[in-house]
Amino acid sequence: MPIEQRGVDTIPEDERTSGPHDLISILLGSNLCLGVIVFGWLPPSFGLGLWPSVTAIVTGTLVGIVFTAPLALVSLRTATNLSTSSGAQFGVRGRLVGSVVGLLLSLGYTALTLWIGGDVMVGTLSRLTGLPDTGVSRAVMYGVLAACTVVAAVFGYRLLLRMSKILAIGMVVLLAIGVFAYSGDFTTAAPPETAYLLGSFWPTWILAAVAAGLSGPVAFITLLGDYTRYISPRRHSSRKVLWATGLGLLFGLLIPQLFGTYTALAARAGAEYAGPLVEAAPFWYLVPLLAAAAGGSVGNAGLMLYSMGLDLDAIVPRATRTAATLVAAAVATAFVFIGSFEWDVQSAMTSFVLVLTAIGTPWAVITLIGYVRCRGRYDADALQVFNRRSVGGIYWYRSGWNLAATASWAIGAGVGLLAVTTPFYEGPLLALTGGVDCSFVLSGLTGGLIYTALTARRSPAPVPVVAAAEEPANA
Repeated sequence: MPIEQRGVDTIPEDERTSGPHDLISILLGSNLCLGVIVFGWLPPSFGLGLWPSVTAIVTGTLVGIVFTAPLALVSLRTATNLSTSSGAQFGVRGRLVGSVVGLLLSLGYTALTLWIGGDVMVGTLSRLTGLPDTGVSRAVMYGVLAACTVVAAVFGYRLLLRMSKILAIGMVVLLAIGVFAYSGDFTTAAPPETAYLLGSFWPTWILAAVAAGLSGPVAFITLLGDYTRYISPRRHSSRKVLWATGLGLLFGLLIPQLFGTYTALAARAGAEYAGPLVEAAPFWYLVPLLAAAAGGSVGNAGLMLYSMGLDLDAIVPRATRTAATLVAAAVATAFVFIGSFEWDVQSAMTSFVLVLTAIGTPWAVITLIGYVRCRGRYDADALQVFNRRSVGGIYWYRSGWNLAATASWAIGAGVGLLAVTTPFYEGPLLALTGGVDCSFVLSGLTGGLIYTALTARRSPAPVPVVAAAEEPANA
């Protein structure tokens, strides 16, 4: 299989051969991994029992899908990734906002997947073979997983799609066996000595809904376009792509997260997940658990690293996608080592997802407002001005920046950070929200309303209806 040569340039029509079923496969197969499963552990670690954990995860996921899934339609029309597509609203240079947001999201989730996957693999091998569970063992395992991930990411979309189709079947089987494996110790009560993290039920439940449920779909606000740019709008309608995105996110996130909740309660995993998960596993399930940790981690981290390479390629157009991917892999691996040896996983995960959700949400809202206003019609060639290191085009605005969109995002992100609550930091606006984390809602509303107000009197630039943006007759 040849290495993918495309970066963030426009995908030609003859290469856009994927379809909605491929989109479901990649969203399902790539998410059936410990890096997503571990989010199901967060609600029990916050002090919630079975049904509060399940309702928090399901509610947050559904809200996130309604908000996130329409972003898939943007790249369906532009044939490039979402951060580059956002140049229609932010300007061809201002789209760097989306590239940085996407880079940070992918970096964090790649590091988390390698971290959790490596810890479970070392713990499992320790029980199977007597391998010492030491910092050196974990460091070696992180390196091995990172190397395998690089190979998958460098080869690109086609290999990742094939891997996802295999993982979609294999991981479902392994997780189904896992339900039986942990059934003997399952309980509906929260782990012992685990009080409500925020002191009472509802603030803790809302935190769980955001940190465990909502954060899953929001992690894809810049990633969805990496896959839908390979789908042709001439052959597949927007409605089908939207439904495929929603279903892929729904099953791809709920299956692993609910498995994480189930195993966290069975293993009595309060302050830590990986260790209790391995200790509670019956000996006969250790090999399947090892396979799930290895295969799922490479599949998920490979997809995240692929996206990181695209975002870094967008920030530094002179770099090739392969070179950008290698640099991104080195940075992500460094974060794994820092996180594993310096932070506790619950605090690191909670802080990361809440902060990045607050920062990313207003960008996504502004991009969606732009999509509605232009009715999905983009000048694909004008979006590539920055990549060609030239100037001009209808998205040039002021020196390549749309100051109204950039300022709206910055203010929205700032309000979100002022309203966030994490184990390391609590924003001053929490006093106005009764201690409840409303950063997602406040950042999105603020950014969207300011952008709408600042651009209300501006007539949108005329955009030609290009052939690649036409709806099929049966749409």
